[in-house]
Amino acid sequence: MHPIHDVDVLLLLATALASKRRPAELVEIIAAADFLQGSIPAEAKFSDSLSRLSAHGLIAQADEGLSLTPEAQKLIEARPKKLEPAERLLAVREKLALWKVAAEFAVVEISAPLWQAAIIAHRAAAEGAGKNLLVAKPKPADSDQRRPGQRQRKPFPGHRRRD
Repeated sequence: MHPIHDVDVLLLLATALASKRRPAELVEIIAAADFLQGSIPAEAKFSDSLSRLSAHGLIAQADEGLSLTPEAQKLIEARPKKLEPAERLLAVREKLALWKVAAEFAVVEISAPLWQAAIIAHRAAAEGAGKNLLVAKPKPADSDQRRPGQRQRKPFPGHRRRD
């Protein structure tokens, strides 16, 4: 698949992240893209990227949402599991560069205003009081430190009653 844009890789990974159990809605894909990259690209870039990926048979529209095709799932599963988001994007970009299109596929068109509405809805949800489950967990600064509550010795046995 040539040329490969950064938004293509981001949309592919965001769709994979958002559509684990069911086809993902646009707001869920935007939230996953925000989690992976830390910023959200313009809605026109998302629209163009979706057209390219669907034309190459990697993303399909199903049940009011988007999901990965089996070929795209194989492409995503081939990457290592424990990588930072930036390294994940690079690994998938390399796999996508080697992707060969076997046939013609139907192009999925979602207009830029729909993407823009999803971006606005995501930003409104992020400002709300709810908890965002897609936020990365903070990593401890020093792994040498013990967690609070861990003891360095065995505790004393409890006192026994004497009758």
